[in-house]
Formats: sequence, structure tokens, C-alpha cells
Amino acid sequence: MLLNLHKNHRLFLGLAAGIFLGLSTLIAIIPAFSVQKNNALLPGTPPTNPEVGAGLSVFAAENCMACHTQQVRNIDMDKTWGGRPGLPADYAGNARLDNLRATPSVLGTERTGPDLTEIGERQPSEDWHYLHLFNPRSVVKESIMPAYTWLFTTQTTITPYDKELNVPTELRQGITGHIVPTERARQLVAYLLSLKQVDLPDGQAPAFIQYKTTKPMASATSGSAEAALDGAPLYAQHCQACHQAGGEGLKGAFPPLKGSPIVTDANAEMLVRIVLQGYDARAEYGVMPPIGAKLTDAEVAAITTHERSSWGNQVPAVTPAFVKQIRAAIKTESTQ
Repeated sequence: MLLNLHKNHRLFLGLAAGIFLGLSTLIAIIPAFSVQKNNALLPGTPPTNPEVGAGLSVFAAENCMACHTQQVRNIDMDKTWGGRPGLPADYAGNARLDNLRATPSVLGTERTGPDLTEIGERQPSEDWHYLHLFNPRSVVKESIMPAYTWLFTTQTTITPYDKELNVPTELRQGITGHIVPTERARQLVAYLLSLKQVDLPDGQAPAFIQYKTTKPMASATSGSAEAALDGAPLYAQHCQACHQAGGEGLKGAFPPLKGSPIVTDANAEMLVRIVLQGYDARAEYGVMPPIGAKLTDAEVAAITTHERSSWGNQVPAVTPAFVKQIRAAIKTESTQ
């Protein structure tokens, strides 16, 4: 019968279809069922609310995956993007957007922009994300990301329920009135803020593969690696996006650190408290998240010391012991 394949087109097409279906079952369908059966969300994964789910739909519709990844590889250089390498369980909750649209591939294929795996942890400021979407150059001068102005609208008046965007005059691009994010913008920002890695149940994580071995610098006075932390890269990683590289901040959005009386105060307690607890006491500026809550005492000390000794600021350094003291006081106050 097989000898007649070149004469019998029904047999030829049937055999080709059979081989295709067999191979598809063997290498795609059966493994997919196996993965589905043996995959689950990590314990402690927060439930997805409707707004976050809608934000994923906006993320896919705007094709953000073309420039941003959501995959932390197990190599040392990816430590910037997450506290641990990604696991299959991190994506177990991905599902079809609806009956007509397939599951979006949020892993991405290239990093024209930063990885977003833990952007909700790395940049928890809602105000920053809105400004970044409206005009990326307003917060990251070197950004090549397009401005998503269509996700915002202008209003002559605002209500207490509206989230007005504090955009400096020179960055308004001729727009007058109150700039307010649309529902799609709010959904997208809610999704971005939800992107955080879940801690593993045992606290352990697969190790990053180091491509270069480095030795910790020892302090000449204390002999400890902790005392030798450089605040400049820590500031760049955790603070620069809002307060800018020169510490000048962004008028109408984020306060300056250069010459700030809080930064240059001889007593650094208020500055350390702001880093540890966040700050929302000035209506003209965005909310400051508690970025220091998950940093070590030495890291907070290094960042605040960098701020107190840069851009013309010249005040004494902050020590890890001082940060530890303030952190303990905050903990005591919270229990009273």
C-alpha cells in the first residue's frame, strides 16, 4: 500500500495528517497535561483581583512584551531583576484572557527596557508609574520608551476620586487642564504594581550562577564587608528613578534631595525614618513608599550617607548601628 503513496493522494494526505497528529500529541499535548497536573502557584501567592486581570489585558494590548521581559534567569547578572531565579510555578496562574484571546506570553524575548518580574517591589510608587507612562523622559532622561499619552485624559475640574497627575509645565507638551489617568491606565499600573516574586516556603531559592567571582571589600577601620557598602549604586537602584541622578528631584512630582533640610539635618533620624517608613505628608509630591523596609541596616546607612555627602550636601555619615536603633524604635512604636 505504501508503494502507492505517489499515486493515492488520500493515502498520502492521511499518512501525513496521522504523523502530524501523533507527533503533536507526543511532544505537545501529553507534556502540556503533565505540566498542568504537576504545576501550581506557590503558597502565599496573592489572588488576582479584577483590576489586575484587566491590567494584564492592557499590558498585552499595548504589546509591552515587545520590549520588557518577565523572566529572571539563573545567572548572576539577573540579580538586578529579582531576588531569585524564576520558576515554573511563577507562571502557573497565567490563563487565557478570554475565549477569543490566548494566554499572553509575558516572558518576552528581549530587554529593550528593564525586566518587570519584580517591578512592583523595585518601584512601588504609583505616581512614578503614571509619570513614566505619560512621559518616560520625565523620570528617566535616557529612556527610549514611547509616551503613552492616550492612556490619559484632561479635565477642567477634578473630584476627590480622580487621580491627578502632577506633570511639570515643561513636560506637559502643550496640554492644559488637569491630567488624569484613564481606567486603562489605572488597570495597567495596578498590574505593574502586582508584579512581585513570591518567597519560597522554605526561604531557600536556587542559586544564581556566578560568571565572575568578586571578593567583598574590607573596611580599613572595621575590617567588615558590611561597612564598605557603596551607597552610590544602591541609590541608583532604589532612589534615582524618582529623585534623579543629581538629587534634584522632579518639580511637582518628587522632592529634591540636593540641599534638602531633611537630608542635611545634623540629626539623620527623620531621613532614616522616611526611608524605612515612607512619606506622604506633602500634597505637592507623590507618595514615598517604604523602600528601606526590605533593605538591611547597612544598605539604608549607605544610601542615606550617599545622599548626605553628594550634590553639595556635607553632613556626617549614617551608621548601620544608628539605622538599627531607629528601626527598633519604629517597631516598638507600632506595637504600642
